[in-house]
Order: sequence, then structure tokens, then C-alpha cells
Amino acid sequence: MSLTTNKIILAAAASNTAGAYFQTQTVTAIDSGNGTVVQAGIFIMVPSANVTVIANTGSANSTIMAANTGGVVISDGINVFVKNSSGNATVTMIGINEGQAASETYA
Repeated sequence: MSLTTNKIILAAAASNTAGAYFQTQTVTAIDSGNGTVVQAGIFIMVPSANVTVIANTGSANSTIMAANTGGVVISDGINVFVKNSSGNATVTMIGINEGQAASETYA
């Protein structure tokens, strides 16, 4: 954890609770164009059927994570996309807590 992300982390705090290190978010992967841009950050992506992760390499788009594969996704907020092969799909991304409010004072 860098000094720019000072947090109070509680032992045994589950994701999406005050004091938790991880927060989940959902992204809707669409099937048109490049798909949906992944916001800037580092995420653990939960496997999702028919959803691939695509990155722009400067000259073309390349699939960097196959469908129904989970893993670490690093995004600059511009060049990394999640794309579903047919229709829209919800993808769960787990990231570092960037502002979950603390519900009380911890002693």
C-alpha cells in the first residue's frame, strides 16, 4: 500500500464493508465496438462466461484475457476494455477500497 492510499484496514473485514481492503464493483460488458472501458486501476476480475478483456496496443486491439477467465486487470482508463461476445453481461471487478466511508470510530 502506497502512502497515497492511507487506509484503516480491519482484520477479517469482508469486501464492501467499512474497513475492508477490497471493494467490488460491477461493469456491464457490451458486445458492440471495443466493449466497455475499464476505469483506471488494478482489479481482480471474476470469471464471466463470454467476456474477454481487450487492450489497445497502439496499432490494434488484442485479447489479453480469454472468455470465462479471471485474473488481474490493470487499466489506464482508456485502452482496456471488457467485451461480451453476445449481448450485455455483468462483470464483477474487485479493487482496492478508494473511499468506503467508515461507519464509526475504531478503537
